[in-house]
Amino acid sequence: MSERHIHMAGHVTERHITRAGQGGDRDVFEYALLRVVPRIERGECVNAGVLVYCRARGYVGARTHLDEARLLALDPDADVEGVRAALAAVEGVCAGGEAAGQAAGDDAGRRFRWLVAPRSTVVQPGPVHTGLTADPPAETERLLGLLVR
Repeated sequence: MSERHIHMAGHVTERHITRAGQGGDRDVFEYALLRVVPRIERGECVNAGVLVYCRARGYVGARTHLDEARLLALDPDADVEGVRAALAAVEGVCAGGEAAGQAAGDDAGRRFRWLVAPRSTVVQPGPVHTGLTADPPAETERLLGLLVR
């Protein structure tokens, strides 16, 4: 079953509706953007990464890409190396093991929930969205290309 949607710009899109048991080999996943907000008081942001969690596959992953020119356009004094370190830390928590620090013993879901918890820092998670995927790592790459790069 599908629905057709007409957007204000006149574009027609089709959204497929999947009922329980009709997802094929696809599993539900959750994702959130990682945003860099160099000046919290202004609220301007640059998308710099994506977090993906798929409970059915025990997967949590992050991919990041920092567009320095966009960041510096918002704040010429932004701490680019500090932002890169924070983004690398998020990828480390997702990877687990020693790179996850104190979160190393936590399961994928707990690490994801910790990473998407609201915070008032320079690197912030956006709202959590859902979808269906047969390949969570490939979905992570797809979302990075679609929403960040």
